Amino acid sequence: MELFETKQEIETVLLIGVSLGEEQEIESSMDELEELVKTAGAQAVGRVVQSREQIHPATYVGKGKLEEIKELLWETNASGIVCDDELTPAQLRNMEQELDIRIMDRTLVILDIFARRAATSEGKIQVELAQLRYRLTRLAGLGKTMSRLGGGIGTRGPGEKKLEMDRRLIKERISILNKELKQVKVHREVARSKRKRESIPSFAIVGYTNAGKSTLLNYMTDARVLQEDMLFATLDPTTRTYTLPSGQKILLTDTVGFIRKLPHHLIEAFKGTLEEARYADYILHVVDVTNPHMEQQMYTVYETLDRLNAGDKPVITLFNKIDRLEREISLKDFKADKTIRISAKTGTGLEELAQLLEEILRENKMYFERLMPYEQAGLIQMIRKRGELLDEEYQEDGILVRAYVPVEDYAKFC
Repeated sequence: MELFETKQEIETVLLIGVSLGEEQEIESSMDELEELVKTAGAQAVGRVVQSREQIHPATYVGKGKLEEIKELLWETNASGIVCDDELTPAQLRNMEQELDIRIMDRTLVILDIFARRAATSEGKIQVELAQLRYRLTRLAGLGKTMSRLGGGIGTRGPGEKKLEMDRRLIKERISILNKELKQVKVHREVARSKRKRESIPSFAIVGYTNAGKSTLLNYMTDARVLQEDMLFATLDPTTRTYTLPSGQKILLTDTVGFIRKLPHHLIEAFKGTLEEARYADYILHVVDVTNPHMEQQMYTVYETLDRLNAGDKPVITLFNKIDRLEREISLKDFKADKTIRISAKTGTGLEELAQLLEEILRENKMYFERLMPYEQAGLIQMIRKRGELLDEEYQEDGILVRAYVPVEDYAKFC
């Protein structure tokens, strides 16, 4: 009996970008696009960049550059094109007519990755909602693409089930998903209200995708969140309790990674998830110091926080992956309230981080020292829960307590 080895064919694409400014910035963006394409399961076999004062409104790049792309398509035998910006329906349609090949954009690639990564029911709802909103405005432009058979980028998720959905059906589905998300939002707000009543300080872990946020949460809380060296390894937020050396508990929430040109569809669909940063008391901003575009990534994170109305939160920047630095470099973040160097993988700097978090929390507390009668011993448990108990000494006439308590609770213990 003869055996045949079957191998899945990898989708090959050309990367197309438009430079409106610095050459270094477009190269960084194109490198990231190539990594996104790789994460989506395809392979980039070439790239074309055109320098222009503005993106061509009809065909993204100029007519002459389209001819150059045609020749490169013939040379590489690529099966598709991925553009570095979100295309308008007209650009999508015109490019496909000119080049007679499948056209995709950065947004579609990111949506495809999210469709793979979504694990919870909420995550799947959010991804489907973003995909449907994206397709709703592009039904005419996606005509040829939708009619083609086979898999590839952009065919996963809800589109795989019903590509032929018309505008009315898509709108009906979006309405249903919005109702489901509202129910999820109610549950999340109930959980937030409960945490607020318990006065447990909350820290949202934010950062550029693949900066090491999940690794940090896993090391500190044994959360067992998926951590891999890839873009958007985790999509769904995870909240865990962490106990500081003083015994005080805090909440750490890992959020979805940020990325430049984060699609508007994702901001809207994932607003509930991303709002974890908005409702947190503090922001832990994780930065990958080994990335050559570190400063641009930091800018993107702060820009996204502003879009989420979370730009006014106190920020502690964690310069991560210092164990992988080959030489000493200057690390600064002028927007952060505090900075610290860490390695979430090896644990370097995390003891100092815990001490720093305690110091920050003490800024909103008052020192309290009192001999409490034994009949008021129940207050000590409240101090443990809402403040920082430094010492308790049992004496004949009561318990000598030294602690830091929240300013708003100080009168309760006096």
